[in-house]
Amino acid sequence: MKLGRTIDSLIESLNRLPGIGPRSAQRIAFHLLQHERELAVGLGRALLEAAEKVQRCARCNTLTELEICETCADPRRDSGLLCVVESPADQLAIEQSLSFSGMYFVLFGRLSPLDGVGPREIELARLADRACDGSVRELVIATSFTPEGEATAHFIGELVQARDPGLRITRLARGVPAGAELEYTDVHTIAQAMLERRAQ
Repeated sequence: MKLGRTIDSLIESLNRLPGIGPRSAQRIAFHLLQHERELAVGLGRALLEAAEKVQRCARCNTLTELEICETCADPRRDSGLLCVVESPADQLAIEQSLSFSGMYFVLFGRLSPLDGVGPREIELARLADRACDGSVRELVIATSFTPEGEATAHFIGELVQARDPGLRITRLARGVPAGAELEYTDVHTIAQAMLERRAQ
């Protein structure tokens, strides 16, 4: 059945979003057009406005409407702590944990040579400049624990250590998540938790 160029284009655009397959894209498109016209118009406006106004922070590289984001501009933050994350979503997760009061650098990815993502694509030279500018005393590497995230963390550590051997470099600890039962936890997580055990 031919749906028409406009509907096909909408479904195709929705299908390109992460986690939305062809069937979900169809359902969303039909729902918006059948029952939520006002939501569809509002969503379109919000997307257009965000695409026009949101840019990357000149200091930490995160998404913001300002030249310097609110986190970087906040004098209460500890400028001696710099946390490296892969995405603004990772930054938000750390902020919501209320466990970190320093600054950030957002990579917008991780090293993945097979996908054509190298040090230049995620601005590792810019990160090294920031980490070694004399104001940072500890670099916290908070990349994911995937093979690509681990490779990125290792590369960052080597790069920064070569430029500033005295800078303290730390990595997020890995282990059994709070509330998890050991019998349902994968063996790699248990092994890492055992290696990184600490005094009670």
